[in-house]
Amino acid sequence: MIINTGMRTDIPAFYSEWFMNRIRAGFVLVRNPYRPDWITRYDLDPDVVDCLCFCTKNPRPMLKHLGELKPFHQYWFVTVTPYGRDIEPNVPPKEAVMQDFITLSETVGAACTGWRYDPIFIDQNYPAERHIHDFEQMCSTLSGYTNVCVISFIDLYDKVRRNFPEAQEVTAHQRITIGRAFAEIGRRYGITVKACAEGTELSPYGVDCAGCMTQQTFETAIGSRLTVPKRKSQRAECACVLGTDIGAYDTCAHFCRYCYANYNHENVRRNMQQHHPDSPLLVGALREGEIIHPAKQESWIDSQLTLF
Repeated sequence: MIINTGMRTDIPAFYSEWFMNRIRAGFVLVRNPYRPDWITRYDLDPDVVDCLCFCTKNPRPMLKHLGELKPFHQYWFVTVTPYGRDIEPNVPPKEAVMQDFITLSETVGAACTGWRYDPIFIDQNYPAERHIHDFEQMCSTLSGYTNVCVISFIDLYDKVRRNFPEAQEVTAHQRITIGRAFAEIGRRYGITVKACAEGTELSPYGVDCAGCMTQQTFETAIGSRLTVPKRKSQRAECACVLGTDIGAYDTCAHFCRYCYANYNHENVRRNMQQHHPDSPLLVGALREGEIIHPAKQESWIDSQLTLF
């Protein structure tokens, strides 16, 4: 199975101490965000966890722990965008994040380190021309340290409309202009541009629209074939193997204007005050009488087949 740490929050950036405590303890408890009385226990054991998948805007706090994580296969997505503190108030400067990206890639390998440039939105400060210019500069820095860059365009969910009311849909013309240019630039630097949940609109222009966290992505990262059970994706247009997420919503202090996972800043501050690095739960502690449900876990690795 795959343990995902980054669909609901940024664990490497804000909760690296907690995560490593869970690795040492060998298990983690996860409260269902839609049914808070349901708590699931997942064993963090390399025999059943085929890959730890990280999604982060700041890998630096985890870099010192990479040696301790060696018993696990890993796949990292690191988001690097051109946005400043007007959009991403607490994300480190992109130059620093790219240097940490390089350090990470040198440790776990380029096949285990992906770049995310998303979500893409258009306004006066960030027109399509700037995205294309900045993307090429980033490609020149990250070339050789990753094989893939995943892009997506902003989705105006209710949370996004509330926290970023001036955001607008990216038009089809803008999407094609950016997608075509990114694919061409990526080819020059040996980086495949993939689209995340964008359908096949950009496929004719050289963008890989087969998904970003696909079975092939993980098979390449771990060097083994997987037999993945069929599961429903979060979105119909998503072809990814999302795995099990151990994070919690309303816990990311990057406070990005476009965030899909935070309802509001006050919720985040309240939840972070309830966080303790020694708790088996990311937020709070077990309450009296709560029942823990052990997850059914098994390795997806096909031991009869290997890629290498």
